[in-house]
This record gives sequence, structure tokens and C-alpha cells, in this order.
Amino acid sequence: MDFSDPQMQQYLLIGGAIFAALILLMLWSVVRGTARASERMMALGQRVEQLSSGQDHLGGSLNNVAQNQAIGQTQLTNMMEQRLGEVQLNLHETLAKSQQRTGENLAQMQQQMSDNLAAQQLKLQENLSQMQVRTNRSISELQEKMGQSLMGNAKQTATSLTSLQERLMTIDKAQANIEKLSGNVLSLQDILSNKQTRGAFGEIQLNDIVGKALPKDSYTLQATLSNGKRADCLIHLPNPPGSIVVDSKFPLEAYEALRRAETQWDVTEAAKMMRTAVKKHLNDISTKYIIEGETADGALMFLPSEAVYAELHANFPELVREGFDKRVWIVSPTTCMATLNTMRAILKDARMREQAGSIRKELGLLAGDVDRLGTRVGNLDRHFGQAAKDIEDIKISAEKAGKRAHRLDHFDFEELAADTETPAAAGVVPLVPKP
Repeated sequence: MDFSDPQMQQYLLIGGAIFAALILLMLWSVVRGTARASERMMALGQRVEQLSSGQDHLGGSLNNVAQNQAIGQTQLTNMMEQRLGEVQLNLHETLAKSQQRTGENLAQMQQQMSDNLAAQQLKLQENLSQMQVRTNRSISELQEKMGQSLMGNAKQTATSLTSLQERLMTIDKAQANIEKLSGNVLSLQDILSNKQTRGAFGEIQLNDIVGKALPKDSYTLQATLSNGKRADCLIHLPNPPGSIVVDSKFPLEAYEALRRAETQWDVTEAAKMMRTAVKKHLNDISTKYIIEGETADGALMFLPSEAVYAELHANFPELVREGFDKRVWIVSPTTCMATLNTMRAILKDARMREQAGSIRKELGLLAGDVDRLGTRVGNLDRHFGQAAKDIEDIKISAEKAGKRAHRLDHFDFEELAADTETPAAAGVVPLVPKP
């Protein structure tokens, strides 16, 4: 153990101080004990004398420890001053070296930056020259493309002009067709302006709708009733409801007047005309085409125009209700088709009921055919089972024949002779005689 080491001396001083503190604590506790036990001083006199001598000895030891501690502190202070001087000296030297290296690094960095700037300037000049070359090349290519594009545009313009001329010719043809169509429209207007031709137009449209919706034997066109009145179409439905009349009406004048009306007075007059015309048609159909015992308890008024039908339901609902009261139902081409499809279902159901006996007879015959088919399928199943059994027997025989052929191929004559199934039939005698 090196007592000249300052750190060791410091540890010794700290240990001595701790030991002295412990001694002082012990002395303090003893003094307190002696103070509290003053009544025992007489009995402990001898011990007190011993303690006093020990105290003297301890005092000398404490003085020595204090002297040693002062010496150690002095040495420690000197050592710390010495170390501090050394550290300051080293710090100055390090700072000087750092400043020197920093100056050198700065000089190198300046040199490198100047070199890099020079290189970048050179590279920038090269890039500028290359860019100028590419720009000149692009400009020349662009000029060439523009020239080609102008030529192409000229060709496209010529093509477009040719196409435009062709389209103008097509437009001229279309205009001619439009003129023809306008003539057809004018002829249609002429047809609709005449009541007789307008009535024929409605009848033709009604005939077309009825012909598409119903079979030919379920209706009669221009049928004459018992009262001598001729209906546009009489649909033969079973009782009830019975045959029903469909009559075509077309109040076009009142509708056109209503469409052309500009003032409130014109609208009122056109509405009166519409009510008068529709009421007349409803009365005519109700009185002429509803005959008890001959026709159904109602009739249909066919309007060949969806616009007139929509106008009635939108602005004249009282006319529709009056038709219901008179048992005359107003239909348009669309609703007439739906009504006729319903009638078609009724006709189909009636004919099915008429043919119920024949259907039952055919069903009985079909049941007999099914029974015979089941019997024949059973017979065929038995034949297939027998055929499957025969095929299985054939497979067994073929397998046995194959085994025998395999034995013959390997000259297994003794095994063939020893076969217990058909030894006599095989007729094979062993070559080696039995002993």
C-alpha cells in the first residue's frame, strides 16, 4: 500500500475523520450515560479513572490524526495546484494545435472550393454549349416537322373539303327526303282533316292492334248487330261478360282547337267543344253497341291518339267518369293493347275449360303410356341385369383361359395336370412317371 499516493492519503484522512467521529459519538454517549447515572458515580469511580486515562490516550491519538489530516490536506492542495497547472498547460497546447489544424483545414477547404468552382464553371460551359447544340438541332427538327405538318394540314384540308362536298351532297339528298316526308305529313294532315278518312285511319289502327293481340277467330271486324248498327270490332268473349264492342272515335277538331287556343276565351270554347264531342261519342256507343242479351254490359271507345287520351285524363276527368257511368271505357292504343291481352287470357281460360274433357282423356292415355313405359323399363332392367351377369361369367372364363395360356407359354404341364377344376378335360399327362 502506497501511503505517498494523494488519493490513498485522502482515503486515510476520510477514514480517520470517520473513526474520530465514531469515538466522539461514543464519548458523547458515555457522557450522557454518566450524566443520567450520576447516582452510580461512586460505584464506577475505578472505571471512570480508566476512561480518563483512555481519554488522554485518545486525545493524543486525535491530535496525531489532526496533524496528519492537515499535512494530507496541504499535500492534496499542492497536488491539485500542480495538476491544474498541468491541465492548463495541456489545454493551451491543445488549443494551439486545434487552431493550427483549423487554419490548415480552412486553407484546404478554400483550395478545394476554388477547384470545385473552376470545375463546375468548366462543366457549366460544356453543358451550355451542348444545350445550344441540342437547341439548334431541336429548332431545325421543329422547323422540319412544322413544314411536314403544314403539308399534312394542306392534304387534310383538301380531304376535308372533299368530305364536306360529299356530306353536302348527302344533306341535299336528306333535304329531298325531308321534302318528301313533309309532303307525306301534309297528306297525313289531309287525311286527318277529313272525318271519313280520319275514321278509316282509326279503324285501320284498331284492326292492326286487335290482329296482333287476339286470334283471328275471336273477333269480327265491321260486325252488324241485331239493331242494324255496324261496330268497328266485335270481340267474342264467353259469358260472362259476353261479346264486347270496340268502336273507334277521334275528336281531333276539338283537340286541335284546344291546342291552338291563345286566350282564356279560346280555351273555354275549345273545352266546351271537346266536352260536346266526347259526350256525343259516349252516348252513341252506349245506345248503339250495348244490347242486353247480345253484347256485354259495356263497350270500349278507342282513341287512336295518345295525346287526346292524355288530355282527357289530365284536364277532363268528368268525361272519363261519365264514360264509366255509361259503361263505356275509353282506351288509347297502349291501354287497348293491355285490355286486349287481358281478354286473350280470358279466351285462353275459356278454351281450356271447353277442352277439359279432352285434356282429361289425353291425361288418362298418358298415364297408361307411363305405366307401360315403367313395365318395359323394368323388363329392360332385368335384361340388362342378365346381360351384366353373362358379361361377368364371360370375364371369369376369359381370365381362366388367359391363365391357362400363360401356363402353356411357360410349360407348366404339371400344374395343368394337377388342376382340380378340369383335369380330365385338359388331358395333360405328366412327362415324369410317378414312382
